[in-house]
Parts: sequence; structure tokens; C-alpha cells
Amino acid sequence: MAAAVQSSSIPPSNVEYGGDEVAALILDPGYSSTRAGFAGEDVPKSVVPTYYGTLPVEEGSTETKHLFGENAIHVPLPHLSIHNPMSKDSTVEDWETATKLWEYAITSRLTNARPSNPATNGLNDANDDQDAEMEGLEEKEKPLEEHPLLMTETGWASGKSRGKGIQIAMEEWGCPAFWLARNGVLAAFAGGKASALVIDVGAANVSITPVHDGLILRKGVMKSPLAGNFVSQQLRLMFASSQPPVTLTPHYLVASKTPVDAGAPANATYRTFATPPDESFRRLQEERVLTEFKESVIQVWSGTGRLSSGQQGTTNEEVVKTWPGRPFEMPDGWNQVFTADRYKVVEGMFDAKMALTDADNPAPLASQTIPALIQASLNAVDVDVRPHLLGNVVVTGGTSLLYGFTERLNSELTQMFPGPRVRLSAPGNTAERRFASWIGGSILGSLGTFHQMWISKKEYDEHGPNIVEKRCK
Repeated sequence: MAAAVQSSSIPPSNVEYGGDEVAALILDPGYSSTRAGFAGEDVPKSVVPTYYGTLPVEEGSTETKHLFGENAIHVPLPHLSIHNPMSKDSTVEDWETATKLWEYAITSRLTNARPSNPATNGLNDANDDQDAEMEGLEEKEKPLEEHPLLMTETGWASGKSRGKGIQIAMEEWGCPAFWLARNGVLAAFAGGKASALVIDVGAANVSITPVHDGLILRKGVMKSPLAGNFVSQQLRLMFASSQPPVTLTPHYLVASKTPVDAGAPANATYRTFATPPDESFRRLQEERVLTEFKESVIQVWSGTGRLSSGQQGTTNEEVVKTWPGRPFEMPDGWNQVFTADRYKVVEGMFDAKMALTDADNPAPLASQTIPALIQASLNAVDVDVRPHLLGNVVVTGGTSLLYGFTERLNSELTQMFPGPRVRLSAPGNTAERRFASWIGGSILGSLGTFHQMWISKKEYDEHGPNIVEKRCK
């Protein structure tokens, strides 16, 4: 009698990957950084930039080699150019490079790298007869043969990209088992909640994901580009519109500097390069300076109303001008104390008409602001679920760490929804806020009851990449 065919939508009944000895890996790719680590750990052991560098193999050659990792992409090598395999909406655009980058993130810190060809390692030179066997041996050895892989994805990822993820894990890396989870759901799990309204403010996007009983409510998922990169662009516009304009000089161009008074021109000696890196390299280095500025100077207005509103004929913007400012020194020594400007550059995330604009950077739409996204997300879900979601708001993402952000978010939510009780969950621990979806994956992957959920290699061979659509809801 023929054996019954396993249905692709039902998990296998036997627990194939149970027990503590199984070292499941969690991979959480983002636009700015890619996080990887073992399930059951508190934080990812491997955090690498998603940006990567390309260099010509030799002078004048069109063939290029890839550079991955923090140490490789910040050295000003001749002709070095910087790229990102993710698109502006945080989905993978260049699958070939993304695969190499993810493999680097895993093998550089967590597992052994893919073995080199044994036929060319110098130990088999005398025996020419074994070359064919050695090539076959290398074909069999893949970097993740012993590790089930749990991978995260955005709430708006397409079916095609979901299938591509399991294809890479099974065919290129040799994973024995795989699971694909939405990062909104995992961020809720990291906060100890099965149902939540997850507000994720990352580098490229801010997203609102309603999660109910461990599943995302797809029609309520909203996103917009008013996130970390938007704030960086606002800073560039602020420096360009200053009188006189402020030059953004990255660290690698400064050889030495002399202290100057606040507002005085910089007095520095600059490095020159016979063959400089590409313009994209300079932009990445400028972004590091802007990140320092965001972390140390920027503050979100969290008082009554918005920055453009006020009482008794004065706006809140006029009020903050009288408050003490915060100093910042550029890599070349130029420095200034920032007062109202440090509130204005981030106000566009909440109030579209306050965003700085120029010919290349038009004003954002009112529907793209965070309050509008939250309103649209809640309007799209069932009315009975809304009070429960508002009582379990989870804030995550690196840009949510801007000073005063959660207070402002709480104020906006309370004004929009005065009836239901609003409760925000925003961990004070920086790592928990930045790595929430990875931590949720780590918790999920280490649960004994989850081990029966894995999609095994056998099931993948039987049903193909489409099994992800049926099993990973």
C-alpha cells in the first residue's frame, strides 16, 4: 500500500527538531543592519551593516569583488563604492548579493565558513585520481547543514520573495529545517504579547503592524518612508539652509583640526587621495556623522500640542528657542549650539507641514505621518479589536530611540483616542528596542512547542517553495 502524502499545509506530527541540542539560527535582515544569532540568546551575536562595498579586482578591470562587514566598508580604498541589496521599502532587490551578505553574517561569527575545495588545499597534490571525488565532497558540504533557520520578513513581503528565502536556505545553505516569520509578530512576542499594535521606526521605513493572536492583520499593515533616513535628509537640508551653509565633512577626510569658537569656520587640515573612493562611500561616511548628531542632539517635541501650535499668540517653536541648546562638533572642528532646529528636523514625522523641503525633496504627504498611519491602520481592522491593540502598543526600531519620541507618541495617541486606555510598551534597553524582532525570533525558535512547526527539507523537496505560503501565515 502506498504511503500517504504529507499535506503541505499541515505540520508534521513527529517532533523532528525538539530538544536543547538543536542550535537553531535566527536571521533578521533590515535596511541598515542584518542581525544573526542562535535561538535562546538575549541579543544577536552577529550584527553587520547591510551596506556592502565593491572594488575592482585590479586597476581598470570591470570585474568587481564584494566587501562585507563593519571593518571592510569604512576604509577609504581607491574606487570603493557602497551599495545596498535592499530596496527603499526594506524588501530584497538584489538576491544574489543579499545571499552572500547573509551567509557572511552567519558564518563570520556563528558557524564555520563554507569549506574550500579540498582538491586545492595542498594536501591532495600527489593523488590526482581523487579530484572528481573531492569535487563531489565539496558539493555536499554546505554552511548550515546542522542548523534549522528562522528568518524574518516585513509584513508587506510578496509571495515570490517568501519562496526565494526558503529556496536559498534549503538549496544553497543546506538547512535541515526552515521557518519564515513576520517581524511585527516577533516584535510583539519580544514584548511578551500575542496581540499588539507594533510601531516599528527603522532606517528606511516606519511601519504599523496590528497583530492579533500571533497573526498579522494584513489589511491593517501601513508603512511610509518618514523614518531614520528621512530625518538624515532633513538634517542635510538644515545644514544646507544655514547661514552660512554648514559643510558636512566625514571623519576620513580630516587629517588634523584646531579648536574654534562656536559658529566660527573650521580650522582643519584635510586628507587628499590620489584615487579617491566613490561618492557613495562619502555619503555613507556622512551618514555616520548624521547618526552621531541624531543620537546626541535631536529631540522630539513632547509638550502640549505640536511644535507649530501654541498658546497666547506664541508657538511652541518660539518657546523652545528660549530653552538651553545642545552643542555638537563636526569632525573638522566646526561646532554650534542647536536650539529650535534640533526639534524642527524631526517634527516632519508627526506634522507634514513642518518638514524642511527643497526642489529635490518635496514635502511629505499628511497621510505618511506616524499619527495618520496609526489612524489608517486601526480604521482598517475590526472595531472590537481596536481597544485591545491600543492597550498593547509596542514601540521598536532604532529611530524610536530619538530623545522624547515615545512621550510624543503617547501624547499623539491619547489625543487621537481619548476614550480607550492607551498603554505603550517601549523598552528602555537600547538592544531590546533595536533588536526586538530578532529577540522575538530567538524566543520562538527556542520554544519546545515550536519545534514541530519547522518546515523540513523533506517537505520542501516534496512541495517546493510554495509551502511557505501555506504554512507561514
